[in-house]
Amino acid sequence: QLQLVESGGGAVQPGGSLKLSCVASGNTNPWPCLAWFRQTPGKEREAVASAGRGGITKYADFVRGRFTISKDNAKNTLYLQMNSLKPDDTGVYYCAADYPTSTRIAGPLDYYEYSFWGQGTQVNVSS
Repeated sequence: QLQLVESGGGAVQPGGSLKLSCVASGNTNPWPCLAWFRQTPGKEREAVASAGRGGITKYADFVRGRFTISKDNAKNTLYLQMNSLKPDDTGVYYCAADYPTSTRIAGPLDYYEYSFWGQGTQVNVSS
């Protein structure tokens, strides 16, 4: 089992930056594949970025070039650096994880690939 706890959300003006963190605990061996999703007002939950094995990362088109996913295995922590934030980025950001499979090592952006979810952290982008 895995437990995930996100932090780092908050209020920021358009063009600003935030860095989200997700600490994984429980059975982290093998190290899970991880991803960030978000739920924005009026939309279904959508993928933001993923981190598979071997340094593989994937991004949704709407964040590519603005957001960066990274991880620190020694700290059991996944990060999401968010720059050039827009009002449309407002929402709840969730960390998701699951143990490696032949599919997950490629860092899928499908929510059904991940069984473990954090409680979410709120991001508000407005002037």
